[in-house]
Amino acid sequence: MTGRRDRAPGVTRPAGGRSVALPPVPRARRLPTSLVLALAVGVAGTGGTLIAAREAIDTVQRVEGVGDVLSPPGSPVENFLLVGSDSRAGSDPSSPDYGGIGSEADVSGTRSDTIMVLSRDRSSGEAALLSIPRDLYVDIAGERGPGRINGAYNDGPAVLVQTVQQELDLPIHHYVEIDFSGFKSLVDAIGGVELCFFYPTRDVNTGLNVPEGGCHVMDGVQALAYARSRKHEQFIDGDWRLDGTADLGRTVRQQDFVNRALRTALDEVTSNPFRAGDVLRAGGGALRIDGELDVLSAAGSLRTAVGGGLATVALPVVGDEVGGASVLRLADGAQDVLAAFRGDVDLPAADAPAA
Repeated sequence: MTGRRDRAPGVTRPAGGRSVALPPVPRARRLPTSLVLALAVGVAGTGGTLIAAREAIDTVQRVEGVGDVLSPPGSPVENFLLVGSDSRAGSDPSSPDYGGIGSEADVSGTRSDTIMVLSRDRSSGEAALLSIPRDLYVDIAGERGPGRINGAYNDGPAVLVQTVQQELDLPIHHYVEIDFSGFKSLVDAIGGVELCFFYPTRDVNTGLNVPEGGCHVMDGVQALAYARSRKHEQFIDGDWRLDGTADLGRTVRQQDFVNRALRTALDEVTSNPFRAGDVLRAGGGALRIDGELDVLSAAGSLRTAVGGGLATVALPVVGDEVGGASVLRLADGAQDVLAAFRGDVDLPAADAPAA
């Protein structure tokens, strides 16, 4: 692109392919929620899937009140706020990860476990994905005062939308949400997602358990354990070594997972269009979206960009402490990144997908 905007920094290569060899370098980049939209994008316009798509869309829950606070469609970009909720509603006591997730009685309240902004350039059709750390310290919209940004969801999706708009100065045009149970169903609906590891890997808190290095197809339970992992350990030279990056490392792993899941979903429905109905039905029942979102229209406009791979960007942050608690604040370079997602400069471009 040329003219009104410059190219923004922060591009990472999207994952792809189905290799069974170890990767030369660990590529942890990309969110559970984006996977839902990616599934719709992957099948939109595919022959024989539109009826299944419309049936699935009819099952999607609409979130009341969010439409009143969304930004008007006047910016050069169209932004989707993608939220992974940590709600335990409907958790299954017979699920193998029930002990790590817990029930509504075990975990009170609800927070946004993952927050991302999927941005599409209205002119070029290019798209990019921005991760917002859940520990980012902000002034929460309304009267609650300062706190971690993931706590804004506890006052409702509309407050989270307003907080992102006010604190990051980002226009938010649409809202998409998925919870833990829905995420697992979606991963299982596409037959799992392949992830590669250099070493045996675990997280005793989430239940992640990869007994040996190599590439493994993760089902919904293990995929969620990977996406939620904050105490990520690798078994190296006879010792379990903790990845000390905590929430930042988890953001990187989530981005990588979404990118791989996206490619898997596209490959699945392209090679077998009859699977599209199953995938969309799993996604439709797991979603909550704003009342203004036309899912098929959004899928059609994003399909080309997603098929070519999404650029993924992590928001620059720095560690701080408030009242004895560790938090994150915007760091140098953050405004340069946010400028692209406001539409002030070009979105970062993705590298070509791997063969």
